[in-house]
Amino acid sequence: MKKLLVLFILAAFVSVLYPLYSSFHGSTGLTEVSQFYASKENIEKVNSQNLVTAVVVTYRGLDTLGEVTILFLTAAIIAFFLKKESDKRTLRKNSEIFKTAAKLLIPIITMLGIYIFINGHLTPGGGFQGGAVIASAVILMFLAFPNMEFSHKFFESLESVSGLVYVGLAAFGAILGLGFLDNAILPLGKFGELFSAGAIPVIYSFVGLKVGAELSNILHKFKSVQADN
Repeated sequence: MKKLLVLFILAAFVSVLYPLYSSFHGSTGLTEVSQFYASKENIEKVNSQNLVTAVVVTYRGLDTLGEVTILFLTAAIIAFFLKKESDKRTLRKNSEIFKTAAKLLIPIITMLGIYIFINGHLTPGGGFQGGAVIASAVILMFLAFPNMEFSHKFFESLESVSGLVYVGLAAFGAILGLGFLDNAILPLGKFGELFSAGAIPVIYSFVGLKVGAELSNILHKFKSVQADN
């Protein structure tokens, strides 16, 4: 009976998906919206060499704000359920090779994360990717120096300030009548240079700091619980 039930479920699953498969036809060209994004007129309007970043930060600004909000709620929920503060514990010392390598790599990884979100309007990358890279430097720091005192209030303050600036820039564009998260609130600069694309690099920099702080705060909470156990 179990095998018959499994076969029935599989058959029902196939019957649902087959019409979708048979009616699917791949796109042979850009859609009307994609053509607008890739048009010369739009490129001159946003002045961003990386069009993906321009779309995410400007046209899909509300979606990006929602994604950052979800990450913030995730960090807040984890902090709520892992409220117990850690006690300092004595662990077996890491090898000098590991600690020396961590001291060398942590600044390099952090600078790479900052580079990624500062240059997000020029090359592939942006705030989320750069923030995740910064968080990887933080977890390396926790692994190499588990007994190091580090207040989570730093992460919380950085996350709060970055979020406020991000929302403030978005609201400033709406107040000026340009549009929510419109990058034209700052000079567009020269195409292809670091100081170009208006407010996009500034917005993505604060998104990167916010994402990095939120992920680092999550890692810090898990580290604290592990220390208690």
